[in-house]
Amino acid sequence: MPHPFDCITEFIFAETPIEPADIILVPGGSVPELMEHASALYHQGLAPYILPSGGANAKLETTEWEFLRRIGIGLGVPEQAILLEDRARHTFQNAEFSWQTLWHNGIRPNKVILSCKAFHARRALLTYQTVFPPDVKFLVSPVVDKRNISKETWFQDSKGIELVMREVEKIGTYFNRHIANWAAVV
Repeated sequence: MPHPFDCITEFIFAETPIEPADIILVPGGSVPELMEHASALYHQGLAPYILPSGGANAKLETTEWEFLRRIGIGLGVPEQAILLEDRARHTFQNAEFSWQTLWHNGIRPNKVILSCKAFHARRALLTYQTVFPPDVKFLVSPVVDKRNISKETWFQDSKGIELVMREVEKIGTYFNRHIANWAAVV
């Protein structure tokens, strides 16, 4: 039986089929599952580089980038395959600084894989689509972390509901001013 909130589930929990791409992007975070997933995609040969993004985080003793890099190296990803972006403080900066890093390294991606938390997938996707050129194709490969907030479970406890509904609110706040620009591109 459908739930009245199924439209929220379908919207927030963005996911696409995955295929080979130019790079795997990880929009920061303090959960190891993000880099574990990105490393698995790398080892499957789906992209030659991983770009974790993230600066200082009060939950970590280092930057999000360094935290994620260590996990990747520990899982056998070569250091030269992990690009550096260690300044971002929020999702828009993850996207902006990642684009700058790619540009600086001479990488002009046509297709990217976004490895992000499942409940953050739509906002991460919209953010990167706002910053990156419109011809870049995004593939979304979401990760369910230890909190187990997925499209099947988010509505089963108050923490999942709170996090998902906060994402709905942030999307409305973040992207209100971008709609007109997106409409002009079409």
